[in-house]
Amino acid sequence: MTYYDDIYDNRDLNGREKAVYRFLKDHANKDGTCWPGINTIAAGVSLSRSTVKRALDGLVKLGLVEKTHRWRENGSLSSNLYRVK
Repeated sequence: MTYYDDIYDNRDLNGREKAVYRFLKDHANKDGTCWPGINTIAAGVSLSRSTVKRALDGLVKLGLVEKTHRWRENGSLSSNLYRVK
């Protein structure tokens, strides 16, 4: 069974969460981490930034994704690091 089947069969996920979760899984490295920006995710799944943010919050709440803030050397916020499970 592929991870797609696991995603599609998961009744805890709504449509936006499934789309964002698939995007993160597809872009994760072998360790399950990726760091796309919100705009990149939104463009990749054809959803608005706010919808992507809600989907990410839901995935974090369900324990399917861990989100870690990343910072640049100058102290400004960079894209988040996501670890998908």
